[in-house]
Order: sequence, then structure tokens, then C-alpha cells
Amino acid sequence: MPSKQLPVLNIYCLEPGAGSWTPFSLYSIIMRILRNYILAECVIPFFLSLGVLTCVFLLGNLIQLANLVINKGVSLTAIGAVFVLYIPLLLGYTLPISCLTAIILAFSRLSADNEILAMRSNGLNLRHLLGPLFVVGIMFSLILILLNERLIPYAHFEQRKVLKEVGIKNPTAALEAGTFINAFKDQILFIYRIDGSRMYNVRIYQPQPNDKPTRTIIAREGEFTPVPGEDKIKLKLIDGTSDEPNLKNPDSFYKLNFRTYFMTLDLSQKAESLDKKPKSMTFSELNAKIAEMDMLLIDPSPLVTEFHRKISWSFSALVFILLGFPLAIITHRREKSANMVMAILCAALYYLISLGCEALSIQNITPPALTMWVPNILGAGAALFLNYRLCAS
Repeated sequence: MPSKQLPVLNIYCLEPGAGSWTPFSLYSIIMRILRNYILAECVIPFFLSLGVLTCVFLLGNLIQLANLVINKGVSLTAIGAVFVLYIPLLLGYTLPISCLTAIILAFSRLSADNEILAMRSNGLNLRHLLGPLFVVGIMFSLILILLNERLIPYAHFEQRKVLKEVGIKNPTAALEAGTFINAFKDQILFIYRIDGSRMYNVRIYQPQPNDKPTRTIIAREGEFTPVPGEDKIKLKLIDGTSDEPNLKNPDSFYKLNFRTYFMTLDLSQKAESLDKKPKSMTFSELNAKIAEMDMLLIDPSPLVTEFHRKISWSFSALVFILLGFPLAIITHRREKSANMVMAILCAALYYLISLGCEALSIQNITPPALTMWVPNILGAGAALFLNYRLCAS
């Protein structure tokens, strides 16, 4: 007896309404298979991108940390703690960029191998693929909200605590060329170059009380040595000038040239309690601080900016996923290097716009609550337009 032959099933006849004989459960099974296949294509690029980006960002900080170990004698334990705490801080950047990179690499490969064309030829509308991608984007955005609420503020604050303890145990670690150094009590230093224990082109500013002129000491070079057992550094300055109080007029100074000048810098202020910066605050702490600033009639724009930055950057993962999907299919390129460059350019543009908006918000030139969402609005608008054109074609 001849066996009953089943009809050949194509994707176009699996969509509800395409044929009365097609069960809806079979359509669901096919869509589940496609969904799992596409998500599996994204897994390896995602973790690969996450690892590579994290390593690249960490290497940028590794040079500075290695300098503290080699030239400043900071312990490997302290530097290791600072290095590990960098990882959660970087996740706020690397996670969204990895989502964008994974989507672009995966769908570019599918498009270049004509798998997307095969799906569309069998009647599958690409809008059916947007649903799973949207869910994945929401999941990653929720993860980033949790990171920005708990883990990243904790890591930022703990890192500052470790660096503070490093400064107390090894005062010379607080000296860094090319930056204003506020680590010492009643002193602000600027050193143009440091070579071992030698300093070159040293400027020391000593603010005076009661709106008196700031005292300034300038030296061509100098040497520093830590005081054992104390939070102090001894400085020997060579060939310079110093502002000395005028005995006849205490509100003014006169210039004194010197061949050598000795002074002691006090690091005792490092032992004071460490206040939380906005990046170290949770959402509830930011809201409480904003309310406090409002009561004191102080402009809370920096705090409001940080609050909305944390939330808007969390949803950047969703924006990147929805934007990467049409970009990958439209460009139709298989080269991984070209796709990586496209992903990095998109992410760089997003963060450059965000940093510009942040600068405007902090100065209260534009409303922070709206301005910090501009990059997401622009990215979502571009994603909607490209997806509409792609699915309608």
C-alpha cells in the first residue's frame, strides 16, 4: 500500500493565513528554530567583542598602573585591586558596543551568504525577526540599569578608596606630571616632568585666607623624598623664585630668588573621609542629593545630568541592537574588519553626541532631563527609519 506523501512545507505557507491546511503550531516551531539559530550566531561575536574591547580599554590604563608599581613603588596588591575594579566600570561602555558589534557581524554574515535572501524568498517578512531582537535589547538594557544602579557606583567608590589608601601609604604616588595635584594640605602642585625622584619646572600654589593673593613658588627643578612613617614629602627646590610676605604690607608679596629651597608637603588631608562623587552614587542617592541641593537653592544640574546619563546609556544597548540589524543587512558585507569599523564608528558617534549633550546639561544651557536623551532619540529615529525601509522593501 503506498504511503501517504506529505506536502512540501515552505516558509511562505507557514505564516497564518497563507494556507488553510497549515497549523499555527508549525509556524511557531519554524520561527523558534530561526530565532534560536540567529541568536546562536550572535553569541560568539558578542563575547569575543566584549573580551577584546575590555582588554583594549584595560590596556589603556595598564601603562599608568605599571608606572605606579615601577617608578612609585606601589604594591602589586593595591594595583591589582584597582585593575580589577576597572572591569565593572568599563562594562557600561563595552556591553552596548558588544551588542552592536555582535548584531552587525552576525547579520552581515547571514546577508552575505544569502541566508536573509532565502528567508525573504520563502515569504518571511524581516519584521518577524525584530521581535526577538527587541526582547534581547530590553534584557541587556535592564542589566545595564542594574549595573549603573549598584555595581558601577560601588566599583567607582571602592577604586577611589584604594587610590586614597595608596596615597596615604606612599605619598610620592600622588605626584603626577602634567596635572594639577591637590593631594597636599594647603598646596596645589603642577609639575611638568618627573624622572624618578627628580622634578622639572615645578610650580607650587598656596591659596591664602581672607581673599589674599595666592602665594606662588616656581623652581627649575627639584628632588622629593618621602618622610618614613609620616604622610609627608620633603622637597628640595633648585633655581627658582618664591613669593614672600611683605612685612610692611601683609596683603602683598615680593619675589625672592633662591638657589635651593626646602619645604615639606603635608598629605594629612588624605586621611579625611571620602565623599561620594556623582558617578559613585546610586539612583536613590542622586535623587536625595538633588532634593538637598534644591532646598539649598543650589543648581543641581550636574547631578540631574548624571542621573539621566546612567539611564539613557543603559538603553543604548536596545538602540544599538535595533540600529545594527538594518545596517548589517543593507551593507551586505562579509568582511569582519569592515563590520567592526562600522560598529565602532556608530558607537563613537553616539558617545560623542552624548558627551556634547552632557557638557550642555552640566552648565544648565539646556534641560538635562531632555538633553541626555538626545543620542537615544536620534539613534532610535534612525533605527525606525532604516527598519521600516528594510521591512517594506
